[in-house]
Amino acid sequence: MTDQTAASRAPLLMMASMLSFTLNDTFVKLTGGELPVSQLLALRGILAVLFIAGLAHGMGHLRVRLPRADWGLLALRSIAEASSAYLIIRALLAIPLANVSAILQMLPLTITLGGFLLLREQVGWRRWLAVAAGFGGMLLIVRPGPEGFDINAILALAAVVAVTVRDLATRRMSGAVPSLMVTLAGAVTVLAVACLLSVTEGWVPMTPRLWALILAATGCIICGYSFSVLVMRAGEASLTAPFRYSGLVFALILGWLVFGDWPDGLTLTGAAVVALSGGFTMWRERRQAVAAPKLAAPPYPVPEKGVERP
Repeated sequence: MTDQTAASRAPLLMMASMLSFTLNDTFVKLTGGELPVSQLLALRGILAVLFIAGLAHGMGHLRVRLPRADWGLLALRSIAEASSAYLIIRALLAIPLANVSAILQMLPLTITLGGFLLLREQVGWRRWLAVAAGFGGMLLIVRPGPEGFDINAILALAAVVAVTVRDLATRRMSGAVPSLMVTLAGAVTVLAVACLLSVTEGWVPMTPRLWALILAATGCIICGYSFSVLVMRAGEASLTAPFRYSGLVFALILGWLVFGDWPDGLTLTGAAVVALSGGFTMWRERRQAVAAPKLAAPPYPVPEKGVERP
């Protein structure tokens, strides 16, 4: 396969990855809260860890000798990954699929804000306007009433904070850390935290239906990671990054087909504002990265460093 052919397939692979992750969310939501979140994460995590470990080993991405600073960042990232996984599932079980997906699309904006506040990165006025617009779109989605924010929407927003910490930690890692090792460390931490939480949350008996949903969700997660690896190897990030927003379209369609949920006008408007603002932010970052001298580590963590889901 030529480089041009591989690059032309990269957007399709990115959309396949986003569809896989959205299908995973759909199967998780179909469990309807019948399982404790820790049990769901543990069962799904066992198979996912085995797959990622095998893939990382096959690609030579398992390394023990890393700079000390990278080990600390890897630990921080993994804890944030476990936190975000728990919060996302809690949110998925409580609010419509499209709402969760729309809130998660704020990530490019929160990463820009976090990079400015924590890493002292330069942010131009155009990206500041995009961040402000994106947060305005978020308020259209969440719509706090006189009593304040809905607790379930706060879970999704907390997940955004956790994923932002995860990706900022990823951004600071050196090029010595293989991408799949980063992903494997996060998956192992999610599994370990789920097992610890299950001590207090307990386990419930599994029915054939629940097993089918868990296995389907795990299969979709594995497909999502597999397609992400192919994206990472096939195309330029500047070409594939905008297609991450296809996940929002898939969430809208599946939320309507499977759960009968269709967002109202304000939610759709907010989702569009968030998606456009985030897409513009990613485009500006990519443009500046091309213009700037090349550094040892890429300026944006997805998908170059770590195989991620949104």
